Amino acid sequence: MAKTVVGAFQDQETADKVVQELEHRGVSDKKISVVSRHHGRTEEGHPTGHGTHNLSSGIGWGAAAGGAVGLLASAGALAIPGIGPILAMGPLAATLTGAATGGLVGALMDYGIPKQESERLEQSVKEGDVLVMVQTDEQEIERAKELFQDHGARDIYVH
Repeated sequence: MAKTVVGAFQDQETADKVVQELEHRGVSDKKISVVSRHHGRTEEGHPTGHGTHNLSSGIGWGAAAGGAVGLLASAGALAIPGIGPILAMGPLAATLTGAATGGLVGALMDYGIPKQESERLEQSVKEGDVLVMVQTDEQEIERAKELFQDHGARDIYVH
């Protein structure tokens, strides 16, 4: 049975490393989602995440990483009530586009994350954290949790 592991990271660079490692382990980009605050655009017009970090050229998002083409293709800037503009990539992005009224909390709850934990994760995004979410099978849950812990994730949940 598939489970979802989600964690909040302090910066985009760390989240990129986690995504790259998940892909290196063979996790499909269709099972990885990332959500971060949207802070505008670079001089070249690309969306940015934290500060001036260009998400479209990040190691976790570029085609050079090997498997992230689908993840990059699903990237989108969305306005989420209570948070403001965010960037969302992966399957959670599709859920968020239909969740205007439920916001990020509602989208996370759709993935089986309880309301209280979803609210905590939404607050983390408001404060500037980057969420990484991966859907995985039972055998890989502990490896995903360890990867998140090794990279300093806060608020790691498994559902």
